[in-house]
Amino acid sequence: MTTVRLDAPGLLACVEGLADLLLDTVHGGASVGFLASLDRAGAVDWWHGRAAGVAAGRLAVWAARDGDRVVGSVGLAFPDKPNSRHRAELVKLMVHRDARGRGLGRALLTTAERAAAAAGVTLLHLDTETDSPAEHLYRTAGWTRAGVIPDYAADPAGTLRPTTLYYRRIAAG
Repeated sequence: MTTVRLDAPGLLACVEGLADLLLDTVHGGASVGFLASLDRAGAVDWWHGRAAGVAAGRLAVWAARDGDRVVGSVGLAFPDKPNSRHRAELVKLMVHRDARGRGLGRALLTTAERAAAAAGVTLLHLDTETDSPAEHLYRTAGWTRAGVIPDYAADPAGTLRPTTLYYRRIAAG
């Protein structure tokens, strides 16, 4: 497996694989901001919409590939305000159901953390569905739980679920 940081043309070149990953994640029940009604066109459009943020440096995206197939991704969203340049949000950590259980989620998390440190980021934050497998990953990877917000977002089935906020201090590289 290889993991690469995508520039805007690279993201657009693998948008079909990224869309497949997003669809698998949502249809597998993970709460990553979409409802189960997400279709292929919607997934492709969503990824196309990320290219401008990548080109502008507001978003960094990594894709993990197994051969030609995208099996994982993770992103860092960088704030544009001067008082928040020291932090970033970890977004859309996804691992295809067929690739789970092999440490890919943790490897993607580590990739994002190291890249954040290299960029001078000293604080990362994220939100994840409470009691989800992703929450277990963040907790065991050393992230600190900040709290829970009830009824924060709908899961793919449309049921309102709580979300847990996490943060992690990192040493700038």
